[in-house]
Amino acid sequence: MNKVALLLIAVFLIGCKSKHEPMTKIIFLHHSTGQAIWYGKTNRYVRKLIDRSDVQVFFNKYNRKNKTNFKIAKLSFPKDKPNYPYDYYTIWVKNSGDKPFNGDPTLEILSKEYNIIIFKHCYPGSLILEDTGSPDIESSDKRLENYKLQYSALKDKMHQFPETKFIMWTPAVNVKNNMTEDQALRTKELHAWLMNEWDEKGDNIFLWDFYSYETEGGLYLPDYYARSATDSHPGREFSGRVSPLFSKFVIDVADGRIE
Repeated sequence: MNKVALLLIAVFLIGCKSKHEPMTKIIFLHHSTGQAIWYGKTNRYVRKLIDRSDVQVFFNKYNRKNKTNFKIAKLSFPKDKPNYPYDYYTIWVKNSGDKPFNGDPTLEILSKEYNIIIFKHCYPGSLILEDTGSPDIESSDKRLENYKLQYSALKDKMHQFPETKFIMWTPAVNVKNNMTEDQALRTKELHAWLMNEWDEKGDNIFLWDFYSYETEGGLYLPDYYARSATDSHPGREFSGRVSPLFSKFVIDVADGRIE
């Protein structure tokens, strides 16, 4: 058999292998802050015209280059309210099961369709009130004492799905004009607790440290990273810089490069 024939066979076999590469399905649960990172620098006209996002472009390029089959999609979650720890606890722990809760999918539902589940919290979640000394897992009050109970219950719940990988963002913060110093300090304390105590190495939960990207060691989202000095949504420049970092982290988790 000549060299040309061998080369054609090799190309055919490689093509068949990439075509039948098992699909890894990934869902990103978010609202407006997550949407900013999802689209990155893509302007709103291009979004509407071809539904393009920086995250999707990153994944498409990676798949072509590495012959992988990662498919990522997004979902507004919960569909009709912000996503604070209380909301995830209510849907995934308190009302778990094979039926949606108020139209939102439980982990039993999501884990059947997706290999990786990513979720985040809205930046008003950083407006943390002072503790009362009487923590209540059923309370929607934004307090460290309540958050810690809710996060702990969520971790236990996610551990019930060992074949599913979970990626959780550390807290999003506000610009200085929209939160007090005490609230900012409590958010910093929450971030430290999540990173140093809540997180467990070697399990199926991975923390993406969005808080550190937003604050860069400070307490607030700098005005130049935000839409404005009074709007705590990430600006387009910041989103464009962080979007590929987020995408790479997700792929590294999917590929098993992060433990």
